[in-house]
Amino acid sequence: MHFRTEIPITQNSEKISLHTPVLTIGSCFAEVIGQKLIDTKISALANPFGTVFNPLSITKLLRQALLYQLPDDALYLENQGISFHYDFHSSWWAATQEELKAQLTQQLHQVRDRLLSAKWLIITLGTAYVYRELTAGHIVANCHKMPNKQFRKELLPLQTITEDFRQLYALLRAANPAIRIILTVSPVRHTRDTLPLNAVSKSILRVACHELSESLEMVSYFPAYELLLDDLRDYRFYKSDLIHPNEMAEEYIFQKFSEAYFDHSLKQFTKEWQKMRQEMAHRPQQPNTAAHRSFLENLLKKLQMISGTVGVDAELDAIQQQLQAIKY
Repeated sequence: MHFRTEIPITQNSEKISLHTPVLTIGSCFAEVIGQKLIDTKISALANPFGTVFNPLSITKLLRQALLYQLPDDALYLENQGISFHYDFHSSWWAATQEELKAQLTQQLHQVRDRLLSAKWLIITLGTAYVYRELTAGHIVANCHKMPNKQFRKELLPLQTITEDFRQLYALLRAANPAIRIILTVSPVRHTRDTLPLNAVSKSILRVACHELSESLEMVSYFPAYELLLDDLRDYRFYKSDLIHPNEMAEEYIFQKFSEAYFDHSLKQFTKEWQKMRQEMAHRPQQPNTAAHRSFLENLLKKLQMISGTVGVDAELDAIQQQLQAIKY
């Protein structure tokens, strides 16, 4: 007897290894996946532009990075004495436009370097709805809490999304022929659009991902959206806002991702590393004892053994500090 519908995940022929450079970009779910890759000690750059929900803003930023373009001067704004840019998340801000421009330009250059070296680019699409700033006529990535009357909400047509992505794909392949792209649709529900319109939006994104993954050689699709809505399918897998997946759901989805995309050696390393992370998170009831010192010394040896493979300087320092603090 089965009580849920599990989704079989297609095993990708090309795999991610421990030292594979990865870039994630898109909605907040791209940040979750990116951070979990970093926590696994994979060389990942996670959502470097901040949360970007719509596909056209994502491709625009990647295109600007590849082509060494500066942030659009027409899209800087000031709100309550702080400078923002309509193409970037509000986590990017500065006291002056000049200071912000320097920060954004540097970040675009960093992303370009990663795009040229990356073996995998993970793009998470959040919504097919966009907001167009009426003065300049540009689609924006973030409205930065400016008045609603300054924007017009639009639903992107499927063809616009796919044609724009194909243009980016050609640029990416020309700059880095080895790069592979994983498309996902964020399982986070945009309830502000209303649930019926969120379904319309996600449907367009899902069809776009299907068309692109079926027609482009180096593009695949990972069903993060379906894993939450069709496999887990219960509010106990959501945070209290009933919109975002909770930690249990994120871990389950990442587990499915690793099964599909990690190579054998990375899967083995991940198992060992998770055990060490659990040991490092252990909080002893009797810290100032010989037994706890022995526990820390054994953990220190394990970290030293892998220090030539992955960077664990911070973890080594933390364990050594704990050892120095023991007094008995």
